[in-house]
Amino acid sequence: VQLLESGGGSVQSGGSLRLSCEASGRVSNINAMGWYRRAAGKERELVASITNDGVTNYGDSVKGRFIVSRDNAKNTIFLQMNSLKPEDTAVYYCHALVIVTIIEGKTEFNYWGQGTQVTVSS
Repeated sequence: VQLLESGGGSVQSGGSLRLSCEASGRVSNINAMGWYRRAAGKERELVASITNDGVTNYGDSVKGRFIVSRDNAKNTIFLQMNSLKPEDTAVYYCHALVIVTIIEGKTEFNYWGQGTQVTVSS
């Protein structure tokens, strides 16, 4: 699975940005996709995720401001980021989860995009 992100950039506080992530390769094996971010000097954190069934999950800091969606026909997920704050500044990474069931049990494989910078100025 390969992931290609786009849509990062710079915006002023209160503004909006939309990130896209297109998956290619063995996309039929993907169980869920999402977005993580890593700010300078901080740990990587979950931003939002969406399963194949459309179930979404958000990090507490972005609830009510960010929306994750997917276009299954294009193997693409989106992250609509509204009311951006300076603390949203980070490198955003697209993530895909593949769960393989074998005799011994389930094994998870995690795939990552190259990351896209989002900078929010005050």
